[in-house]
Amino acid sequence: MNKKVAFYTLGCKLNFSETSTIARQFSSEGFDRVDFSEKADIYVVNTCSVTENADKRFKSIVKQAQKINPEAFVAAVGCYAQLKPEELADVEGVDLVLGATEKFKITDYLNDLSKNDMGEVHSCEIEEADFYVGSYSIGDRTRAFLKVQDGCDYKCTYCTIPLARGISRSDTLENVLQNAKEISGKGIKEIVLTGVNIGDYGKGEFGNKKHEHTFFELVQALDKVDGIERLRISSIEPNLLKNETIDFVAQSQSFVPHFHIPLQSGSNDLLKLMRRRYMKELYVDRVKQIKDKMPHACIGVDVIVGFPGESETHFLETYNFLNELDISYLHVFTYSERDNTLAAEMPNPVPKNIRSKRSKMLRGLSVKKRRAFYESQLGTTRTVLFEGENKEGFIHGFTENYVKVKTFWNPELVNTLHVVKLTSIDQDGLVRFEFVEKASTIEDAILNSAKI
Repeated sequence: MNKKVAFYTLGCKLNFSETSTIARQFSSEGFDRVDFSEKADIYVVNTCSVTENADKRFKSIVKQAQKINPEAFVAAVGCYAQLKPEELADVEGVDLVLGATEKFKITDYLNDLSKNDMGEVHSCEIEEADFYVGSYSIGDRTRAFLKVQDGCDYKCTYCTIPLARGISRSDTLENVLQNAKEISGKGIKEIVLTGVNIGDYGKGEFGNKKHEHTFFELVQALDKVDGIERLRISSIEPNLLKNETIDFVAQSQSFVPHFHIPLQSGSNDLLKLMRRRYMKELYVDRVKQIKDKMPHACIGVDVIVGFPGESETHFLETYNFLNELDISYLHVFTYSERDNTLAAEMPNPVPKNIRSKRSKMLRGLSVKKRRAFYESQLGTTRTVLFEGENKEGFIHGFTENYVKVKTFWNPELVNTLHVVKLTSIDQDGLVRFEFVEKASTIEDAILNSAKI
């Protein structure tokens, strides 16, 4: 009987793409993949270190695995495993910790899967993480996350990612296109481009420092791949989102009108302390350029609250800046001190209760912004890609511009695209719709029930 392996992924889309790649390695070596809630011979946890909570969650996840099978072999990989390998190795139940480069060779480090008295660590110096491993996620989601870039050469004062993932480096254009073709060949309708700093794509493509290609050239090339219904750009730095890319997405049949652009603060004083590579005026210009070309575009924003030195005036400057900006939703991060970052040593730390209060205010603003964006889309005709999960008798999906919709569960809708008219917003803040296409019996069968 084949050995069984289960995976748990913390953190970003990039981690999901890498977990899937690691899982395929196990499959090629005869392991059967099972859900993390099931009994397995080996549990692999792909860790994150962006937030304090991600660190803390690791212990509870290991406990969960140990409860299901006390004899199971537990391996930790990912960013936290690179940053603090010894700390993870000390967690009860952990047998193996692999760093940034070693994680892609995990099966080479497995012996007979017997439990270790102490967690075994294999972690390179981060300077050695200078080669690229292509990844994409598939099989467990309607959309695929396609990794095109890794690492970061930016020196933001709050961020540990360069310490966890190394220098900026890119997949070859040829390999990205090949992976995209493989994904489309498996019937996946949407590909999300992911990486640490995808706007820097092309740097380190063949192991050198220069840009072999640009992000815009990547976008142009992917747009020509047959069989891909949707291409979505994930988070991209405002200074790297060029007008040429915005103009191209506006006329593309594949790339969708959805951008996620980190801001971090609406105060230029704090942006300087953070060592961001733009001022808020550039951010305003990026939003204007997008909305001028695509008035219906969805724009998401990352913002950090409670950064050292953030006064009430600074915070209100950020709040008002975001309130007046034509954006669609926020991802709010409460600042937490990270070891080996400049920000952790800065004066005037913000008390945690004030960080929490400010975070709550911005999350409230996000709800307001999303609601306003959804209301602006009512009465419009959009294309929905339906997800694969039955949530209390309903199926959810997303329009091309990231409006989340719901209707009664129908398994035949899973991973299919349908043209709909957005009609109303329900008590959960999700959008209801009517099918407007006349093609298939699926829509005809549930047309009336969808009008709710």
